[in-house]
Amino acid sequence: MKGTVIKTDKVRRLLGERLSAELATLSGGLSGPVYLTGGTVRDLLLEREPADIDLTVPTGARRWAGALSRAVHGTCVPLGRNEDAARVVWQGPDVDFSAFRLGAATIDQELVRRDITVNSLAVSLADLWSDRPVPATLPVLDPVAGLADLEACRIRMTGPASFRDDPLRLLRVYRFAAVLDFTVEPETAEEVRRRHKLINHPAAERIRHELNCILATDRADEIVSQMGEAGLLFEILPELRAGVGMEQPASHHLDVFDHCLAALAGMLEVQADPGRWYPVEAELMRRYLAPEKNRLLLRWAALLHDLGKPATVTIDEDRGGRITFYNHDREGARQAGDIGRRLRFSSEDIRVIGELVAHHMRPFHLSNVQRAGGVSLKACLRLIRDTGGLLPGLFLLAMADALAGRGEGRPEDMERELDILFARIQEVRRSHVEPVRRGTPLVTGRDLIEELGLTPGPVFREILDRVEAAHMEK
Repeated sequence: MKGTVIKTDKVRRLLGERLSAELATLSGGLSGPVYLTGGTVRDLLLEREPADIDLTVPTGARRWAGALSRAVHGTCVPLGRNEDAARVVWQGPDVDFSAFRLGAATIDQELVRRDITVNSLAVSLADLWSDRPVPATLPVLDPVAGLADLEACRIRMTGPASFRDDPLRLLRVYRFAAVLDFTVEPETAEEVRRRHKLINHPAAERIRHELNCILATDRADEIVSQMGEAGLLFEILPELRAGVGMEQPASHHLDVFDHCLAALAGMLEVQADPGRWYPVEAELMRRYLAPEKNRLLLRWAALLHDLGKPATVTIDEDRGGRITFYNHDREGARQAGDIGRRLRFSSEDIRVIGELVAHHMRPFHLSNVQRAGGVSLKACLRLIRDTGGLLPGLFLLAMADALAGRGEGRPEDMERELDILFARIQEVRRSHVEPVRRGTPLVTGRDLIEELGLTPGPVFREILDRVEAAHMEK
């Protein structure tokens, strides 16, 4: 990526014939310039496929979007409550229109008011539908040296006012560093440190979106660590701060907070190649990880899995001053639920993260039993029943947790033990659980009513579950 121009053919391929023709028609009727802007220009210059098409007009962005949506038989969706911006959803890529912001009178003034320099680029589309011959290249408008930052793979704020104009930009700095695999420029990182408390102002849904974008990348652990150094992470997730500097038992080599970061790093490693860690059930693990949502929620669970330790820490003097965290899994699940509600996660996502955190110690407890002589059929069935479809995710979390604990007191072959244990539980599921659930129930609700004269109620479920469990144990 060099120079200050972009090939016209690139822009034409992105827009396509129909969209380009409709925009040409609209520009004649609505008048005024139209610019390709922001991340769309950035991604074209980086040879990346833009996720959508960002267009900027001086005024009347919603009017443009409405007219385009009618022309292409799409849907016009307003963006923001107080912004002149809208999205056109149609059979092609989404088209986002926005008007000049914050009192800007020219495109250069508008670009200067954006968040970071690599998003402050624009290309005028006027030459595409003028009467003159179309040039082979189109000039890139670059008022804040974003092209140089693209060349240097650098994230830099457009100016100190950037974060005051929209505090969410404090988080977007790290989102784009993660997504683009760029480095945050030192002065920008320092400005984030100075202003990190402003992150309390944006809506929770916007914050959650940025965090999800960060956690979905291959640099999630590194970027979250940088957010911690800037103080930004602890404004958003203050529960993590209590783990900084908190010592752990001999099985760990890191304090609680750094262990959580290491578990997130371990989760990235496990997700990249689940068959390396669970060779016996590799295909099952790959299927579980296929949905992006499963991968994301596991990363959240890894980051939050030991939240409960600071609130439950005790020193067991009867055992030589041993550090313990009894019931930290339950307390961690409670705190994870608080975070989920605060950031407006869906109730289902809160449930999944909470259950993973609540049960995350059980594979290790069963591994201890396995090491001592074997895990009973009943114990396997209990874990299958309690975790349901989350069982593969629980063992992926356990593996990430194991990779994050490298203290002298850890079992020497913990990863192999988890693989053997999971294979044993899956064998129980296939030989004892699935045949029973596929077959005819031994007892039904109707049997309880007609044969025993019981009145329907919550106790029915308990009775039927116990009968089914007894059947599985045969």
